[in-house]
Amino acid sequence: MVQPEGMGVTDEAGAGQYHFNPATYLAMVLAEVPAYRDLQHQVAEAARGIDAGSILELGVGTGETASVVLAVHPGVRLVGIDESEPMLALARDRFPTADLRVQRLEDPLPEGSYDLVVSALAVHHLDNAAKSDLFRRVHAQLRPGGRFVLADVVVPDDPEDAVTPLGPPHDKPSPLADQLSWLQQAGLQPTVRWQHKDLVVIAADA
Repeated sequence: MVQPEGMGVTDEAGAGQYHFNPATYLAMVLAEVPAYRDLQHQVAEAARGIDAGSILELGVGTGETASVVLAVHPGVRLVGIDESEPMLALARDRFPTADLRVQRLEDPLPEGSYDLVVSALAVHHLDNAAKSDLFRRVHAQLRPGGRFVLADVVVPDDPEDAVTPLGPPHDKPSPLADQLSWLQQAGLQPTVRWQHKDLVVIAADA
């Protein structure tokens, strides 16, 4: 099952969470999502062209996405959230100057304004209403000219393209068209930068 970059997911009863082992997370994702490296490369490409002084990442995990984004924007201020403290502990070792917090996507986002917001394989854990709400909250904290780079699993038009292993109730992917609509309703201008089977990378400009 695809897990975000470490976002632990509360079960339906709210009784507990499951988290992946930080030491084996990358190997697991590479095995389950063969296009994972391509997706991360496309996230980095979508992050280009922004004069970023501050970046917010939603679902930091062990820092795989942060590493490719910071390679494009070295030396910027990184704030990130994730539900898994063990995953964040590894990310903090990699990025000791970053402000990395244990927090859910549904919680209020870290205060401040950001030039770039990124998220990889995290938002599909939210239901439709929560996705739409998150997009509005992201827009509210993007500076004018800023960008939201969203990389995630979607419900593809062709059922044969649904190749990423998912499992209910934690995985709740939505069709790409719906997410583009919600981004537009939030005040963003989305463009699909890359799509492979049921994986997409969207750049949504403020």
